[in-house]
Order: sequence, then C-alpha cells, then structure tokens
Amino acid sequence: MGGLLVDVHGLDELPPTATRIACLWLHHQRLGNKERMADVAARCVAAWNERSHKSKSKGFPERGLIALAFDQRNHGTRLVTDKGNESWNKGNETHAQDMFGIMAGAVVDQGVLIDLVGSYLFRDQPEKLIDRHLALGVSMGGHSVWQLMFAEPRVSAAVVVVGCPDFTYLISDRAKRSKLSTALAEDGMVSFLGSRDFPPSLVAACRKYDPKCTVFGLNAVPKPSSSPVPGLAGDAARQKIEQSLSGKKFLLCSGGEDKLVPYRCSEPFVSWLKDAAGSWLKHCDISVEDKIYPGVGHTFDVKMIEDAVRFVVDNTESPHVGSPPSKI
Repeated sequence: MGGLLVDVHGLDELPPTATRIACLWLHHQRLGNKERMADVAARCVAAWNERSHKSKSKGFPERGLIALAFDQRNHGTRLVTDKGNESWNKGNETHAQDMFGIMAGAVVDQGVLIDLVGSYLFRDQPEKLIDRHLALGVSMGGHSVWQLMFAEPRVSAAVVVVGCPDFTYLISDRAKRSKLSTALAEDGMVSFLGSRDFPPSLVAACRKYDPKCTVFGLNAVPKPSSSPVPGLAGDAARQKIEQSLSGKKFLLCSGGEDKLVPYRCSEPFVSWLKDAAGSWLKHCDISVEDKIYPGVGHTFDVKMIEDAVRFVVDNTESPHVGSPPSKI
C-alpha cells in the first residue's frame, strides 16, 4: 500500500454482511517487525468476530474488524542499518534522533495508509465503508501511537503498551542511566537538551510532535489540579487538548518493574491529563484508562494482552467519535 508492505489480518474473515469496517493499526517495538504483531492482531480479530456473532440481533454483523501492521522505518523490510536501531549503550551515538525520527515517521506513514487503505482493500466493493480507526503500539510503537493520537483526528482509540508521551523526560532519564557525559550535570537535565546527544533541532522536533512538548514545551508538567492551568499557558494547553483529543479513548499499559520505559517518565503528563479530563476538560469527553501491572517489566504481558483485546473489542463496538467517515 503506497509503497509499503502491510500485513492485513481478518480480511478473509469479514462477514459478507459487513458494510462498515474498523481498522486496528499495529505499531511494533524497536528491533521488532510487523510479524511481531500477528498474535495480538489474531486475538483482537477473533474476539471481535466472536462478539459480533453473538450479537446478531443488535446489528453488529454489519461491522467488521481488520488489523493491519507495517514495518517501522529502518525495521524489517525497510532496514537500512542495524546500528541505527540500537541504543547509546550499544554504540549508537545518535540514538535519540534515530528513534524519534522513526516514531514521527510512523505517524506520517500511518496517515497516508489511512488515506489509501480502502482504495486497496475494497476497490471492487464500494458498499464497504471504513469508518473507524484504532491503534495499538508496543514500546517504541507505543511512543509513536501517543504521537498519532495527537496528530491524527481519524484515530479515535488507542492502546499504548509500555510507551511514553514525554520523549524528553524518557531520553534524558535514559541518557543519565547510560552515564553520557552530556547528562551528568546536576541541573535537572537542562544542559542535556540542546547538547550533541540531544541537538537543538531535535528539541525543535519534540516541540512540534511530542505530546508533552506540544502542550507544555520544555516546561515541567503542572501538578494535577481540578482547575485549569492559569494564564496563556493554560489557554494553549486547553486549545491543544480540545483540538487533538476530544472524544478519544486511551488504554495505557505500563509495567510496574519496567526499567527501559519506567512509568515515572509518563506519570506527570498522564496524571495531569487524567485529572484535566475528569474536571476542567470534561467537556472534551476524553477517557484515559491507566493501568500499572505489578511485577511486570518491559514486556507485553499476558494480562496486558487480555486488557488490550477487551479494549479493542469494546471500542470497535462503541459509537464512532472524531471526524466523519470518509467513503472508500
């Protein structure tokens, strides 16, 4: 599709009566590939088809679910250099910009695929309408799905597995734990952002694409409060969230013992968003289900998979939110 190899799960299982189709887009982890997402794709499609079969009287057989996975940049069939996917500890001096570029690129690729998917899959079946898009991402794919939810109005629900909405916090923390010389100053990592390991142009890219930075820049996330952030910063935060997330639903799955993407890097922004969504941004109808799994490290745990499948099925069934459906 559009020059990318895309694995499509569930296409042959679509009921003949299905005229409205939901797409679940799958973003794999760093050092992974699209094939790594086949298991969760199969589970989600099977669970939806079982729910749909049991709910004929409610008209759900008119809706079908397919799951789609594509290789992220510099991964799988798109591999350019192995080193570009490694971390600082594995000798990749440009780890931060390499990973951010892959994440931001995934969002661009995703938008084009959403534009074109119907023209490839249903060009001879004009009665079939793709009217819903969901996403699920793991680790680096979770980071990119966070960006996707802010950037793409057509994606209405997402599962983020061991992912983070604050790239500057996550990578600053990783740089410090990696003992980079640029990250050793006791200045709250201020000097690291803009250093050779996190250059100014990468800082600018974060301001443009990273969820936390698009809302608060490099400033600290305010403490959760039932009152709006005061002043111009609060106005900007309100406007950004209203424009980007209204009507959207999140399931966030974090390992309580995750050392690679520790929950503490996500917690300030996630806690602020949850609190705002339940109080002064309640009119935006944003749902954030934030789950931490005790004893679980940096992995897509069995219980996480169960919760992810449940969330996908529920949001395939629920009324569509976001932009109006576009015809194929």
